[in-house]
Amino acid sequence: MSPRRAPARSAHTRKFFGRLSLPERNFVADALRTETVGGVLLLAAAVTALIWANVPALHSSYEAVRDFHLGPAALGLNLSIGHWAADGLLAVFFFVAGIELKRELVAGELRDPRAALLPVVAALCGMAAPALVYTLTNLAGGGSLGGWAVPTATDIAFALAVLAVIGTSLPAALRAFLLTLAVVDDLFAILIIAVFFTSDLSFAALGGALVGLAAFWWLLRRGVRGWYVYVPLALVIWGLMYNSGVHATIAGVAMGLMLRCTRHEGEERSPGEHIEHLVRPLSAGLAVPLFALFSAGVMVSGSALADVFARPETLGVVLGLVVGKAVGIFCGTWLAARFTRATLSSDLAWPDVFAVATLAGIGFTVSLLIGELAFTGDAELTDRIKASVLIGSLIAAVLATVLLKVRNAKYRRMYEEEERDDDLSGVPDIYEEHQPAYHLRMAEIHERKAAEHRRLAEVTGRAGEGNDGPA
Repeated sequence: MSPRRAPARSAHTRKFFGRLSLPERNFVADALRTETVGGVLLLAAAVTALIWANVPALHSSYEAVRDFHLGPAALGLNLSIGHWAADGLLAVFFFVAGIELKRELVAGELRDPRAALLPVVAALCGMAAPALVYTLTNLAGGGSLGGWAVPTATDIAFALAVLAVIGTSLPAALRAFLLTLAVVDDLFAILIIAVFFTSDLSFAALGGALVGLAAFWWLLRRGVRGWYVYVPLALVIWGLMYNSGVHATIAGVAMGLMLRCTRHEGEERSPGEHIEHLVRPLSAGLAVPLFALFSAGVMVSGSALADVFARPETLGVVLGLVVGKAVGIFCGTWLAARFTRATLSSDLAWPDVFAVATLAGIGFTVSLLIGELAFTGDAELTDRIKASVLIGSLIAAVLATVLLKVRNAKYRRMYEEEERDDDLSGVPDIYEEHQPAYHLRMAEIHERKAAEHRRLAEVTGRAGEGNDGPA
């Protein structure tokens, strides 16, 4: 019996961080390109906010703009600009996150339960460990446990911006892992916001939002097209969700999950992929940077920085992002490899996994949002929490930069090998060299084209003979 079982075991052995399929590689490259540009804008917005808020001559204008109210009070939407950025613009960000999640579930890494095991376990451990670190720090220091969720989020755009700045050419498999990890991380962050930061429910408004979502779903299934139908309906759903007491960004996630992300015959892109392609630049290039502009403006004085490491709430956030994230994701990945039939790709080593796990400790957009929700009513502590998010993210970025630079030469060789296209076919040579099926398919295509040319030549020749005869 044992000789028969050995081949079956090896057949089912999977490699973590192995080579992606060509379509998945192309999708990841396109998605990360947009996220990287958005991340650079996010960095610029955060730096602008810090300068605007900390220059004495400009500080009052920053607060005046951030706290300026506008919107219809009769509809319960007379909000400050900062509030509009957090609840309104981030709904666009979470709409894109919903589409990404739907695509991963039906056509990406999360479609196969075995392939999904790694990012799901890594993301769960990468959220549980920071929450545990925060909780233990505050139990020991007598602080508030209300901010346990702040260090649990990963900001993929900020992380990719760091990669763009330091010039690290991560292999496609590690980049895909980071992207998929962030998608799963966003899912659990959404659940945390929906479950733990919902208060004073208005069942009438919530019922109206659910009716609007049902109408949105019905229109999609009927094949109705036109932005002039969906955009007004989406705004109504968002307004009702906001007034229901459930965080308004949940409306964006729900609508994103309703879009079809599988391709029908003859489609170059599914509706979900098409809309994501249109909306992602708006999210990464406008919505998230504006949120950062009006959320990251905290006072960074010497006393404020000292308080970050003196108060248990802020120290818990820093340790959660820097230590909890790295240890949680690394241990989750190791456990998934240890207790399944998967092995690490031969091109990579466990220090590479730890470096990417450290990079995931850059929590910005969602961490700032949760920080605002966790300590509503305490403006001073909220600012301290925001400062701790910035400092923790900065430390994680510096540490990840050092770790990635150590292996950067190796990554560059792997990246160049993955991208090499000596025959200028538009397909990286590594996919042609290691996929006999590709060569067979291309040979069949060339043979069909040659046969078609021969047939056309014969038809043309016979037509020519027929024309010559009467002449």
